[in-house]
Amino acid sequence: MQLLPLNSFLPKKLLLSAVVIVCVYTFSACSSPKSITYFNTLNKDTTLQGFITDTYESKIQKKDVLAITVSSLNKEMDEVFNNAVSDVNETATAGPKPAAGFVVDEKGNILIHMLGSVHVEGLSRNELKQKLQKELLPYMKEPIVGVQYLNHKITVIGFVERPQVITLTGEQMPLLDALVTSGDLKDVAKRDDIMIIREQGDQKQIKHINLQDQSLFSSPWYYLQSNDIVYVMPDKNRSDKDEKRRTLQTTMALIASGVSLLLIIINNFIK
Repeated sequence: MQLLPLNSFLPKKLLLSAVVIVCVYTFSACSSPKSITYFNTLNKDTTLQGFITDTYESKIQKKDVLAITVSSLNKEMDEVFNNAVSDVNETATAGPKPAAGFVVDEKGNILIHMLGSVHVEGLSRNELKQKLQKELLPYMKEPIVGVQYLNHKITVIGFVERPQVITLTGEQMPLLDALVTSGDLKDVAKRDDIMIIREQGDQKQIKHINLQDQSLFSSPWYYLQSNDIVYVMPDKNRSDKDEKRRTLQTTMALIASGVSLLLIIINNFIK
């Protein structure tokens, strides 16, 4: 019986088809994961009730660093006051030179040019502003005082693109703003369990926030406060799936390369 040549069983079209099938299967295994969404419970074109407003006013505490500026109708007095900040700090504190601001000492006081020691602990920024404007009237004409914090911060750690410490110049910051400032959450981050750690006196309060639920907008934790720590945890299930997907991608790529090489060798052999 006459044997048929090997290349009659493996024509070039068949080899090409085999390579194409292997490549298609490989790319299908490497398909990207499903898109990630926020606020899944929100109805389309809806109105939220009980939205949290930005009305919180923090109280000045010991060791706070305050930026205090004065503007009046007397520019010479403005310069005398504003340029005296660094001199006041050098005499008020020991150790490394602090930022250009007024440090609240252990008694809750700051040293103000012309006014001397002023008790500020327990006041809000607006209350301190009003107090200083009143007490500076004998020395300045129509003084306008500005008060800002220099040492207030929020810490964002975990599975975000850029873990960092964010300077908090105002009273508070929306949680979403802090996450966006940190480059948003990574794909493998948990979006239904964001941990916030907050200082309350000598205690630590811990709250878990679900970014996929609209209740975030009515939560008192929607706004972050000074010294809050935001910890974005990994989604273990998603992380495991991604790891398996990457392993499958690598395996299928190696198989595809091996099969393609084998088919090329066979094709050259039977010519």
